[in-house]
Amino acid sequence: MSRAAGIGAGLQAAAMLACGRREGLALLAAEPSDELAAAQRSFWAVVLCLPAFVALHLLDWAQSGVPAHAAIAFAWDLASYAAGWAGFALLSHMMAARVGLLDRWPRFIAIWNWCNVIQYLMLVVAALPTLLGLPDAVAQTAWLVAMGWALWLEWTAARLALGIRPLAAAALVGLDVTLGLMLVTLSAAYVAG
Repeated sequence: MSRAAGIGAGLQAAAMLACGRREGLALLAAEPSDELAAAQRSFWAVVLCLPAFVALHLLDWAQSGVPAHAAIAFAWDLASYAAGWAGFALLSHMMAARVGLLDRWPRFIAIWNWCNVIQYLMLVVAALPTLLGLPDAVAQTAWLVAMGWALWLEWTAARLALGIRPLAAAALVGLDVTLGLMLVTLSAAYVAG
């Protein structure tokens, strides 16, 4: 499968999953031997999400003010973005190996990567009410719905791709959220200190 076709199939799989259609997983790779290649291609999601990451970052600065050392702050946040992505991939790989699910990990990390594109799009859309100056209640509701949907999507991807119980999928989502919060906190502490 070509890179472009693989990216298209991954995005379509994530979009279908975001709509509650579990058959989207079948679009990632038909043969187990292709799953590793599909997982490798899925890291293009890091690049595809970067504009949304920057847009959300700029919107946050528009609301809270640009920090004194904006370039340093942005560099640290960008490093946290990359470290969080790679860190979760590594941690999930180690966990899958530990519990005997390493053969399912390539499909999981592929759908997880592509679901991140959908999640970032949801967050950008949820930021629009703030950008448009709509009342805080509308903006906060949009953000809450987007965050809930994003967490549900990641939980669903983990549950289906790894074939794990709902509580185990919730723990995996919790690991991702915890890692992200830890990196954001470290980045903010470094920039403030």
